[in-house]
Amino acid sequence: MMVEKKIESFHRIGLIGRPGKSSVVTTLCLIYDHLIELGLKPVFEQDTASFMPIKPINTLHKDHMGEHVDLAIVVGGDGTLLHAARSLVKYNIPVVGVNRGRLGFLTDINPTEVITKLDQVLQGDFLLDRRFLLELEIRKHDGHAYYKAIALNDIVLHSGKSVHMVDFTLEIDGQFVYRQHSDGLIVATPTGSTAYALSGGGPIIHPSMEAIALVPMHPHTLSSRPIIVGDQSEIVIKAQENRWQPMVSADGQESISLSDDDLLYIRKYPHKLNLLHPPGYDFYMSCRTKLGWNQDFEGLNTEGNS
Repeated sequence: MMVEKKIESFHRIGLIGRPGKSSVVTTLCLIYDHLIELGLKPVFEQDTASFMPIKPINTLHKDHMGEHVDLAIVVGGDGTLLHAARSLVKYNIPVVGVNRGRLGFLTDINPTEVITKLDQVLQGDFLLDRRFLLELEIRKHDGHAYYKAIALNDIVLHSGKSVHMVDFTLEIDGQFVYRQHSDGLIVATPTGSTAYALSGGGPIIHPSMEAIALVPMHPHTLSSRPIIVGDQSEIVIKAQENRWQPMVSADGQESISLSDDDLLYIRKYPHKLNLLHPPGYDFYMSCRTKLGWNQDFEGLNTEGNS
């Protein structure tokens, strides 16, 4: 749900950036100097501090930042924000994204406007956008859970490095749905609906929707189509006697190999990410600009008016 907020107080500001990009360093230095001028207390995440030309006084490990800051500013692409979100979400810390990547659906502040837009947010003028995550448990048949992960975008069952298909069964809320032979399955949040799931032919889901998309990847049966379920649904996936070990990944993190008796349990994570947007944020405008919806139409208009 997206709501306007007008009153907020931010003093200790966490700074997180994608390593290896000079543009990220330039933007972080600009933000850091501005926060110091405002009398605020910027705190660098330790890995970010390691590649900065300045020597920041205050640094924190990523796992402890959520305990000590009032706001986190993430500079990079959507992948950088995904990584930060998984560390911060349980602390209810609001996050602002500055785009130094490619599409930037989550990191929506343009670096040329970074100071103006951040000032609006710091003064309490922003839109609060609450995004839910998914949690994954991999269990043995005896119920023992040996792996857990959370994902803001998606959880993906796939065939790993091989080119073979995956055979698996799907249950939703205890009801059998199907047995499928495909390249895998993408289980996506509304946030993830504009990421990998979109490439797989899934629908775009507005961020305010409390829904989960299940998108088959190149299914062997042509009638297999994406399914949308409620956010309270429990999804259970079981791999079926595959010659090659299938794998599962949450938000593109390191993939985990599955045995035939493993069960994947996927449900909504209890904490939501508080994503802040400057005034004027428009999801549909983001889709138009990031996905190029208007390009062909605008071209036709130009020809028609000539």
